[in-house]
Order: sequence, then structure tokens, then C-alpha cells
Amino acid sequence: MSDAIVFDPYDYAFQEDPYPTYRRCRDEDPLHHNEDLDLWVLTRHADVQHAIRTEGVFSNAMGVSIDKSAWGPDAHKVMSFLGMDPPRQQRLRSLVSKGFTPRRVTSLAPQIERLTDHYLTQCLEEGSVDWISDFAGKLPMDVISEMMGVPEADRAEVRRLADLVVHREPGVRDVPREGMEASLTLVGYYAEMIEQRKRQPTEDLTSALLAAELDGDKLTDEEIIAFLFLMVVAGNETTTKLLGHALFHLTHHPEQCELVFADPAVADDLVVPWVEETLRYDTSSQMVARHLLQDVELHGKVAPAGSKAVLVLGSANRDDRVFSDPDRYDVFRDKDEVAQLLSFGGGRHFCLGANLARLEARIALRELVRRVRHVEVDHDACVRVHSVNVRGFASVPVRMEGRTHPTKFVSSAALPRTTPRGPR
Repeated sequence: MSDAIVFDPYDYAFQEDPYPTYRRCRDEDPLHHNEDLDLWVLTRHADVQHAIRTEGVFSNAMGVSIDKSAWGPDAHKVMSFLGMDPPRQQRLRSLVSKGFTPRRVTSLAPQIERLTDHYLTQCLEEGSVDWISDFAGKLPMDVISEMMGVPEADRAEVRRLADLVVHREPGVRDVPREGMEASLTLVGYYAEMIEQRKRQPTEDLTSALLAAELDGDKLTDEEIIAFLFLMVVAGNETTTKLLGHALFHLTHHPEQCELVFADPAVADDLVVPWVEETLRYDTSSQMVARHLLQDVELHGKVAPAGSKAVLVLGSANRDDRVFSDPDRYDVFRDKDEVAQLLSFGGGRHFCLGANLARLEARIALRELVRRVRHVEVDHDACVRVHSVNVRGFASVPVRMEGRTHPTKFVSSAALPRTTPRGPR
């Protein structure tokens, strides 16, 4: 008889590699109940996909974090519309979208390219660097900070505070004191920034949110603060982790790595699937909580109304009912399979920052391929972040060698399809 499944997101050993536990849950107990934490856990792709798209059953109104202190009717104060159900969620997301427009995101491309060039130049001058602290941790924070209007001098401190918000201490099944204090500090910082924009409007996102109006309705200061908080914690952290995972996993597969770095002139041909497979294989946002408004009966069990459910996106992306050989990292995976990934959620709560995260990752990795001939990761020395729902690295030691004559990037759409197929 096999041992009982232990699904404990706070356990450091679980955080190091949760995927074997996910597999057991999918195969043996797809509506798993953790009695100690009183969590009902959904791990199969079909169940998670149904839950994130179903209205009136899986509620966001108590928030998306399993932490006791973050769970409750006030969750929206730091989670913005992620802590709301329709119609409140629709109203707030519509207003925020007036400022956080697709056009504003697209217009960031030149800034992302400039910042990428700046930090890659520094990395290549050093040769041996920490991919997280020297590149992946800086680029997303700078992009979001420039968009919001956070001064360059404040960005390192804002990033430090954001790290504290997601970090979890061993044996503490809640937000640690330092995380709570960091949250309050960030809220105060954004409140002051809003007051500055009221006195002197600028062209940044913060001013755009203050000006946003829909049928005479405008965002309150508290709503703007919550959205800025969400952006710096969720948007910044998850993109940093995506960039870390991309380099860590690709270099674990030398044949694929060699093909990706072989021809920088057509980098997008493989950079795009590289990003998407990384999102599938080891997504930054592993799980989100929901409050059950009705009984949920699945697989011979009933999760009662009023319970806390956990939708495990990281497990859904490894479900062999949808993905062939799901524990294999393969940048050449069939596009129809990769299109089924749930890394950014779905339905009304599909991640508003998905396009920005993809844009940053594609530009950063494209430029890495264009400028770097060879890259090595010291996999044994990499250090993971300890967090309940955010998965990624705090440190990824890297050695990189630049190309003697970097190839000018040419859009793959303008070139013949000559990219070789990789090993299956």
C-alpha cells in the first residue's frame, strides 16, 4: 500500500519539486483534501480549466492566496480585481484596462530592448554572473517601474519589498511578519506616488489610472494602489521567474540549447516556443485559491460549499491526459499541445499582464541568443525561492560568452523557414 499523499505547499521539500506529488494527486486523488490546512485540491487539467471558467461556483471574493491572513473579504485591497467576482470585478478590470491598454504594453518594446541591451552588456563584460540578480530580477522591475513612474533610485528597494511579500519562512503557514510589513510599506509608497501625480500629472500608468473614466465612473485611490501592488508583486515576480526557468531548463537539455543558440538571425523561430514550453513545464504561478459557493462533487468526493479550493495550474500543465510525455521539457513540442497551457489562468480572470510577460521574455531571450554564443548554468548551485504559489529561482549562476560579431536580428516572418527540427 502506498504512503498517503502529503500536499503541503508550505513545505520546503515540496517547493523544491512538487511535480511527483501533483502526479500522484492526478492519478490517485484528483479532488484531494488536505485536512490540516482544510484545502480541497484540483490537479487535473480538465477540472482546473472548468473551475477557472465557471461562474458562480469558484469565487475570487476571498482572494487567491491560501495564507490565512490574506484570505477574506478584504483581499481586493492588495489583490485588486483578483479578489473580486462580477460585477465588481468587471467594473474594476474595465476601468484599469482604460490605462493599462494593449497599445501601452506594445509601446514598451523599445524600452524593453534598451534595458535588455544595457543589462546584457554588463553581463557579457563580467562573463560569470547571477542571471537572477544581474538580469532577470532587474529587467521586469525596470519595465514595470518605468511604466508606473517609479524613479530609478527607488527600484532596488521596491524589488526587495516585493520579494519579501512572496517569501515564506520554514514552519510558518502564513505570511511572515516581514512580508506583512513589506506590504504596508509598498501600499504607503504607492499612496504617496498617487498624491504626487494628482499635484503634477505625468505620462505614466499611474496618471493614466487616475484619469481613467467609464460612464462617469472613476477609480478610487485605494483601487489604484491595489492594482499597482498587484503589478509589482505578481507582474514583476512571475516574469523574473519565467526568465530564470527558461535558462535553467534549456541548458539542462544541451541538444535543444545548441539548436536554439545556433542561428540568431531567426531567433524568434525558437525563442517563442522556448518561452511557451517554459510556461507550460514550470510555470511561475503554480496555484490559485478559490472560495466554493456551492458543493463541488468530483471523482466520488464532495468539497462542501464554504470550503477553500486550490486550482493547481502547475499540475494541469503536466497532465498526461492533455500533454504527451508531460515531464519532458521540449521546445519543439506540438503547438496544439502548448496552446492548452493554463499558466495565465482563464475566463474573466485571465492574466491582464500575460501579453507584457510574453513580450518581455521574448525580447530578452531573443537578444540573449543574438548576442551570446555559449551559455552555461551551474545547475547544482542554483537556489530556489521559497514561496507558496510563486515558483522560481533566487539565484542562477551563469557563465556566458558573447558572439564576436552579433548578428542583426531579422524577423522570422521575413525569412524562409529553415529552422531544424530538434530531437523528440
